[in-house]
Amino acid sequence: MAEIKIPAQVRAEFGKGAARRIRRANQVPGVVYGHGSEPVHITLPGHDLMMALKTPNVLLSLDIEGRDELVIPKAVQRDALKGFLEHVDLLVVKRGEKVTVEVPVHTEGELAPGGNLLEHTLTALPVEAEATHIPEAVTVSVAGLEAGASVLAKDVVLPAGVSLAVDADAVVLHVVAGQAAPAEAAEGAEA
Repeated sequence: MAEIKIPAQVRAEFGKGAARRIRRANQVPGVVYGHGSEPVHITLPGHDLMMALKTPNVLLSLDIEGRDELVIPKAVQRDALKGFLEHVDLLVVKRGEKVTVEVPVHTEGELAPGGNLLEHTLTALPVEAEATHIPEAVTVSVAGLEAGASVLAKDVVLPAGVSLAVDADAVVLHVVAGQAAPAEAAEGAEA
């Protein structure tokens, strides 16, 4: 995964009023913390951050007034109605360090015929990976799975250097039979 470089400024104003002024200027307030250092309150360019956060678990290289800091998003707060960024918490990481993140689970293939439905028990799989090599997603093949079949966390193929951070027997996907009304009941209701 490539690093995305974003400039940041240390902010001296705090509170609701200051945060509103920052947002009106198309900026996003945030906090950088981790590795035993004091939290640093920063301001980030809103559009650049929004585009960067479209990639899950993106690796950001912040230029905080001349000092580079490698971070990953820990918590992102968005406006409930409009969806714009309100605040972001960023966790400091080091090259070569292992971090635990949730990676989206994507599926490929078609289920067995018969009106089966796929239930996503885990939409994101907790994994441990090196901070600079976090996978964007994991793909699971569901081709030919029939009702009652399950895909467990240990069945998911992970990239090299990535390990599970969840119980190996945790259910990721489950195939259930579709609920259909019996044909006689449907005919009786029409009459």
